[in-house]
Amino acid sequence: MSKFRLAHLGLALAALGFTAAAPVVGLAPAYAAETLRPEVGKPLQEAQQLMKQGKNKEALARLRDLDKVSGKSANETYLIERTRAGAASSAGDYDAAAKSFEYLIGSGKLSASEKAQMSKGLIGIYMRGGDLNKANAAIQAQLKDRDDPELRAYLLQNYYKQGNTAALETELRNAEKSGRMSEDMLGMLANIQLKKGDKVGYVNTIEKLAASYPKAQYWTDLLNRVQGKPGFSSRLSVDIWRLKLANNLMKKPSEYMEMAQLVLQAGAPAEAIKVVDKGYKAGVLGTGADAGRHQRLKDLAEKTLADQNKNAAAEEASLLKSGDNDGLASLGYALVQSGQTDKGLKMMETAAKATNLKYPEYVKLHLGEAYAVAGKKQQAIKTLDTVGGKDGTAELARYFKMAINKPLGG
Repeated sequence: MSKFRLAHLGLALAALGFTAAAPVVGLAPAYAAETLRPEVGKPLQEAQQLMKQGKNKEALARLRDLDKVSGKSANETYLIERTRAGAASSAGDYDAAAKSFEYLIGSGKLSASEKAQMSKGLIGIYMRGGDLNKANAAIQAQLKDRDDPELRAYLLQNYYKQGNTAALETELRNAEKSGRMSEDMLGMLANIQLKKGDKVGYVNTIEKLAASYPKAQYWTDLLNRVQGKPGFSSRLSVDIWRLKLANNLMKKPSEYMEMAQLVLQAGAPAEAIKVVDKGYKAGVLGTGADAGRHQRLKDLAEKTLADQNKNAAAEEASLLKSGDNDGLASLGYALVQSGQTDKGLKMMETAAKATNLKYPEYVKLHLGEAYAVAGKKQQAIKTLDTVGGKDGTAELARYFKMAINKPLGG
């Protein structure tokens, strides 16, 4: 909630039209022009001088002397309360400040714009004084007349402080419906869902954060959480790693090694080489006690790629003969990764149309990924839009779209 530490005192003083050091009377010419009796004018001026010196508590004491003066005119009372409002706000006497603000707002001496500004300042005073119920009521009254993003931020902050999660969630849902949802608001909603144990809702909100405000913390949380959703297929583990790589989330040698091994097992040695090379370029692989192990994995990937290139035609013929379209899709993906883009995409497109696929959504997901690897952004998005399934494929299709449309750091 640190982003919601708003300047309540500044709001209150701005409502009065002055800083603590500015003369209040001089800012109310219409009323200051009226004659003030010496027993009012002199102490009032002394109070203002004390405020200029930063002696706000002393100024309040001088103003309390004025409370003993009888027969004050409406103008005299108005100027006293206006001065008191500023002195009390600066001195931290929020109860006194609130009473002065309330008097000024009801005095009938303010223009419509001044009244609105001072009403907003009063909200700041209530909040500084910890009277959040009064603040909320005042905010809601103002929001009925006009929408004000700053006041809505105050309202959210107050609900959060009060632990009023029901009201906070309602306000957040309303903001979402009206398209007013900010990063901070989504963060608050995620926090509520986490506390309630709403795992599905939490993942959905983190997804929105990663989509609109791509940051490593959101992507990391999202990819970790989605794997824990009921029914998520372990077959998609390699795709989780691809998303981590695409978003530069991999930092440890073990992460590069695990991904390279997984894509090797998936039959994409050219992709494994890219992963290892990226690890070397990042200075993560090729150093330390495991440097030899890193090199052996790279050697294995290069040998596997050479074997695949040599046997690709025979493998394709065998897959076609057996009608293994899932296998054809995997081979096509491997070819795209190795730079044989046209041939690989054509193979995958043909396989995706087959009616005997064991994992049709998985094949479409990988075709969308392959289009992205080939630099065919629109085709990738169009294909990913068609991916369904309840084993995680639909979620990962959305995540790949997010990574394509708004990459982390892009």
